[in-house]
Amino acid sequence: MIKEKRNSMKFTQEEMANKLGISLRQYVRIDNEQCFPRRDILKKLIVELNLTNEEIGIYINTLTKHLA
Repeated sequence: MIKEKRNSMKFTQEEMANKLGISLRQYVRIDNEQCFPRRDILKKLIVELNLTNEEIGIYINTLTKHLA
């Protein structure tokens, strides 16, 4: 879901990593839903991608199920 939102906003993975202040490798793991971002990174992600409450809920539920 994050990847689709990022793509719709025309940001590259490298741009997002820079905006979030994390490494490209770490961002790729977030983009591919391989890890749950730290709380501070999640907050930045919400702001940078203009995520709605519904999108945040979907994202968290998806990650919780996927990483369980």
